[in-house]
Amino acid sequence: MKNSENEYRLEMIGISKSFGVVSVLENVNLKVKPGEIHALLGENGAGKSTLVKILSGVHYKDAGKVFLNGKEINPKNTHEGQVLGISVVYQELSLVNDLSVAENIYLHKLGASKFWMNWKKITQDAQELIDSLGFKIDASAKVRSLSIVQKQVVEIAKALSEDTKILVLDEPTTVFDPTDTKKLFDNLFRLKEKGISIIYISHHLDEIFKIADTITVLRDGVDTGSMAVSETDTDGVIRLMIGRELKDLYPTRDITIGSTPIFEVKNLTAKDTFVHDVSFSVFPGEVLGIAGLGGSGRTETAKLIFGADKKKSGTLTLDGKEIKTKSPVDAAGFQIGFVSEDRKEEGVFLPLSIRRNISVTSFKSISGKFGFINIENEYEKVLGLIEKLNIKTLNSEVNVKNLSGGNQQKVALAKWLSIESKVIFIDEPTRGVDVGAKIEIYNLINEVAKKGVGVVVISSDMPEIMGISDRILVMHKGTVYGELQKEEFSEENILRYSIGKPLKQYN
Repeated sequence: MKNSENEYRLEMIGISKSFGVVSVLENVNLKVKPGEIHALLGENGAGKSTLVKILSGVHYKDAGKVFLNGKEINPKNTHEGQVLGISVVYQELSLVNDLSVAENIYLHKLGASKFWMNWKKITQDAQELIDSLGFKIDASAKVRSLSIVQKQVVEIAKALSEDTKILVLDEPTTVFDPTDTKKLFDNLFRLKEKGISIIYISHHLDEIFKIADTITVLRDGVDTGSMAVSETDTDGVIRLMIGRELKDLYPTRDITIGSTPIFEVKNLTAKDTFVHDVSFSVFPGEVLGIAGLGGSGRTETAKLIFGADKKKSGTLTLDGKEIKTKSPVDAAGFQIGFVSEDRKEEGVFLPLSIRRNISVTSFKSISGKFGFINIENEYEKVLGLIEKLNIKTLNSEVNVKNLSGGNQQKVALAKWLSIESKVIFIDEPTRGVDVGAKIEIYNLINEVAKKGVGVVVISSDMPEIMGISDRILVMHKGTVYGELQKEEFSEENILRYSIGKPLKQYN
């Protein structure tokens, strides 16, 4: 088979793949032109990641053929895929924390010389590559010292350090604020002009309609259609993704919010980070949003409260009594929960089962008076959360590492929802989660709030934070710069506070 005058750079024809008795892909087709941004969409578990892993050489297909520039290819591993010009930036980061940024970017070249490495040249090239992307990151810095946003940029730079013909980006903006997202899009448009084919996977449909040329949708391992972006709309894509219309993404909140704060933070200042003089209150039943640009201190504030980072000064008050959280164990003991934005490093135990991940925070509630776990109570609680969050799994004993990214996020959330929290901080609650599952998480947040829990949601997604919050705090340079009531919610107001500007006054 040959391309007609190389109309398509990539053709994946009739691709099928099963793991044991489970069919993941069945007769899937994907065709991508040179210089095209092609969106690959579908719910979690639809088969997107498996298709990409077949393309890059991680998995081998059971049936079908793959053509690159008209020539059939069968990469047996990721190295062969990279040699062919296929670069993938996965949703889960794969950097080596103890190496520098430059060493991570050019990891594939380390040891290529028979004599010695020119470290100065490698660091200089890496710095130029990162600078060309418009981000400020020191190429000589250890990856361990970077924020999750900066690590994502390094992953992208690493992919672009190859002679890339096809660039695959899997949920690249989940930790980006609007400014970082715009920088990424500008870079993608430049790559497109150079003729590079881009496969873009995202659950943010607004992004797709801004940058993509073509859309292919997968549902339950089958492609339900490909079309030009100009020929469809959001509702049409959602129908193909989930087989039904999705009318109300953000559920109506009908909750009575308490009049006395359940949790208060006063003049909180960090010992080792730039967070300073942070003060706010959370009320029972309230969903308090925290917005701000990347590096504004949102995540650092939550970690400081949770005891993961050390504080220099300030007080925390729970139910009117001052508390001290010197460690996450202390925070959990005070019934304060924290769902991290970085699920792989901090959110879940990948080698352990779903059951063990969910139960790890709630041993007290599922144990008898002598400390032995009541297995019946444990399974009842775990299976209830699996059903409530619609975690796609054969059973509760499946290891979390074998779940899709979105389902791992649900497990991270379920872990803290399994305890009777008084306050729960949720950092990027729907990172890597499809549009159907988002509603399930939003409903669950409302359900938790209805019990009188104070819920604090940190999100880079402005429509999301406006859609689910009762009140929004906006952080800038490590402190709370402004507060928005429901009637003041707008992207402009959030952005103005995010960059340290007062709101416009209207007569």
